Amino acid sequence: MPNPSDYIALGSQLEEDSEETEEEQEEEWFIPVMESPWVLAEKESKNGEATVCSNAGESGENSQGNEWNRGDIDGLFCPICMEAWTTTGDHHVCCLPCGHIFGFSCIRKWLQQQGTTKKCPQCNRKCTLKDVRKLFASRVVAIDGESQKRIQSLEAKCISLDKKNAVLIKKEAEWKKKEAEWKKREALLQRELHQLKEKTIYLEHLLDVKPRTLGHPPSMGGYCVPSLGSPFSAIPLRKRCILIGLMIFIFYLTLCTVDCNFPKQFFSSLVKYTFIVLILQKELGVDGARLFDIDASSKIILMTRRLQGLGGMHVLTKMSLVAPYTRQDISLPTGSKAVRDLHICPSDGSLSLFASLGKKLSVLSTKINNFILAYDLPAPAWSCSWDLNGSHQIYAGLQNGSLVVFDMRQTARPLEFVNGLTSNPVHTIYSLHNSTLPSGVTAVLSASSAGICQWNFGGSEERQPVVLETGNQGACISLAYCPSSDDIIASFRPRIDNSNEMAYSQHLLTPAIGQGVQGSHVHLKRFGSNCYQKLAVTCANVNDVRLPRSAVMNIESHGCLFASGDELRGELVLQELPSFTVIQHLKLRKQPIYDVKYVHDVDGGLLGCLCDDILQLYGNHALK
Repeated sequence: MPNPSDYIALGSQLEEDSEETEEEQEEEWFIPVMESPWVLAEKESKNGEATVCSNAGESGENSQGNEWNRGDIDGLFCPICMEAWTTTGDHHVCCLPCGHIFGFSCIRKWLQQQGTTKKCPQCNRKCTLKDVRKLFASRVVAIDGESQKRIQSLEAKCISLDKKNAVLIKKEAEWKKKEAEWKKREALLQRELHQLKEKTIYLEHLLDVKPRTLGHPPSMGGYCVPSLGSPFSAIPLRKRCILIGLMIFIFYLTLCTVDCNFPKQFFSSLVKYTFIVLILQKELGVDGARLFDIDASSKIILMTRRLQGLGGMHVLTKMSLVAPYTRQDISLPTGSKAVRDLHICPSDGSLSLFASLGKKLSVLSTKINNFILAYDLPAPAWSCSWDLNGSHQIYAGLQNGSLVVFDMRQTARPLEFVNGLTSNPVHTIYSLHNSTLPSGVTAVLSASSAGICQWNFGGSEERQPVVLETGNQGACISLAYCPSSDDIIASFRPRIDNSNEMAYSQHLLTPAIGQGVQGSHVHLKRFGSNCYQKLAVTCANVNDVRLPRSAVMNIESHGCLFASGDELRGELVLQELPSFTVIQHLKLRKQPIYDVKYVHDVDGGLLGCLCDDILQLYGNHALK
């Protein structure tokens, strides 16, 4: 074997090697040694199968080389020995003129074994030991041309996709803008459609319902408008409008020749009861609800409910009148039992008053949904009321006929306690305006099955209750009062045996529904501090078991209307006062009617009717 020192020194043998012809170099072949993994990989890719080496241990190295990834070892290991080269020592990193890099000790052994023909292990290019150059670099890193091209291609694709994405985003923004415009237009069309439906209902109501009442108007100076028969409703809508206009005009001219005061009386009465229409605005499901009140300023409804199931718990529910109509359940104080009456404070909508059968009179703050006061009563409470002249005084009517007055600033004991004229439960109580009362005196109106009384509280003189004269109408079962007009409507049904009267006056939560019987409504008007005048009486279909509820609506420039339930027909009836002329019939989906309330709002008014788990809200669309 040749001495390695002969190849390191520049001797004559090296000079002879450099003078060899190219033909001899092509005929010469290198000594078989272990081939590098790169060479094996190239041969494998060309021939389709791996080359088997003849030297010992070659097969194991070849299989290991097949598992290596060229990209993982490129620039890190010597391709001959597959070990990491170093920056110093025998295995110093070096390169050949062709540019391939090897460890110095490995390439030296390789060239020594070549004999006279010395070639690069990778490209078979001619080289000698003197052509070996050591590289002094911390690390040699080369950029992969193919990867670079691929990166550039991917970058170009990303730029193209970004441009497309920008175009799509721009189009999406335009579509969203168009969608917002379409939604706005749709809302406008829906509003116009709703207005058209209201106008249609209004016209149909004028043409189909009002003609039935034109035959007996109440206050036209003694004159009557002739009734329009049912065949008239078969005429088309446009022709009906023209005919009605002509008939009213001719009738007006005819009566003007008789009574010069007729025009003013006619049109004032006609406007009163002809151009008032209540239209259903909302219908809300309220399972187990029996009482409610509305705060128009805060747009909330407060109601009492009994949860479903055996021994269901009684709760209060606060519901928003604004979509999506959120609800909150509020637990009652311990031992309250069922709520018999509730009212939202007219001067402060954040406070609500509750009277319950658990001998409790409670005040709730709707801001914090918590009870701030709870008074213990000597008997179950059936009714309650806020004082209209101040928010600190409250009233309660008890089951034993007594009345209790509390001052919210003095919670130790009641302000006043009076025994009723009878032991019948006080089912309704209202506070009266004290504009005509002496200074320091407040008055309330109470109703029981025995009748209606006015009670005065405060002042130095002892005052007896004033019993309102209603005639022999029977048992009083309902009382409605309008503070702004001092109109009072008392409802009656036939009286039963006095011994069973207490059992007959069942409270509102009784499971018995009962049936309709012939009763009556009495219209009273308050004049002065304690004077009342009976204006009118009318027959009505009332319930023979339950205590119904009703409401008096004072509509500006149109007078007062009375809303009550008709138990036989299953509808809510609107009547003009004081004549009790029927203005409108509101059909109800279910029966019975549990509660009726009316409140003023910015739109004119809102009438609520609670009937068997459904709360219907009607809007007042009065032409002014």
